[in-house]
Amino acid sequence: MSGRCRSTASLIRQADSGIAWYRIMIYVGIGILGFIVIHLFDLVSMKRIPFGVKPLVWTAGFAILFFSLIKMCLESNTLPLPDSMVWVGWSMLAVSVTMITFALFINLPFRKTYVEAGVGDKLIKTGLYALVRHPGVYWVALFFFSLVFISKSQLMLIAAPIFVVLNTTLVIVQDRYFFPKMFDGYDKYQKETPMLVPNRRSLKAFISSLSSNRSKCSSKEVA
Repeated sequence: MSGRCRSTASLIRQADSGIAWYRIMIYVGIGILGFIVIHLFDLVSMKRIPFGVKPLVWTAGFAILFFSLIKMCLESNTLPLPDSMVWVGWSMLAVSVTMITFALFINLPFRKTYVEAGVGDKLIKTGLYALVRHPGVYWVALFFFSLVFISKSQLMLIAAPIFVVLNTTLVIVQDRYFFPKMFDGYDKYQKETPMLVPNRRSLKAFISSLSSNRSKCSSKEVA
């Protein structure tokens, strides 16, 4: 009798484990789909598909990705983390969201980049883009791991590194195959500015860019 009970319990644990991995595959798969849709944005821009499609594509991609993140964060299986790590996670989230917003929606001209058909009329090489060509990669990674600490979700712990690697891979594809065709002078920009790791030259360019922006702001205030 006890042997039957143990075998039944073992089957239940295996079933639970199977369901858990099934959920992981579903939610991570949905997140991957979101990333793919987001990066279709570059193809839409290159093909100059009419007004309205660009914002629809990136909005749909972000909605799909955030749906998977929310489902994983609400997962009942939690990590044995102290409550103090939740506050660390919220701090990481605040920093990452602020920097992602600046890098993608403020440093870049919003309307020309995300709304109007076609590619923006010029390559942005100032601000964070003077430091590295893809500054958002670091902040996106910080965002995903902040969700691990906030939610304490086991699924999120598995998904975060997968999403970071996927995002970095897609950025490399952008940098090598899409952006040189989308922006005039991108080949020169690749030679002048590192992709992800700042160097002495890019640090000087970044500081110079900040000084230039401050001078412009001061001139406007005087005027």
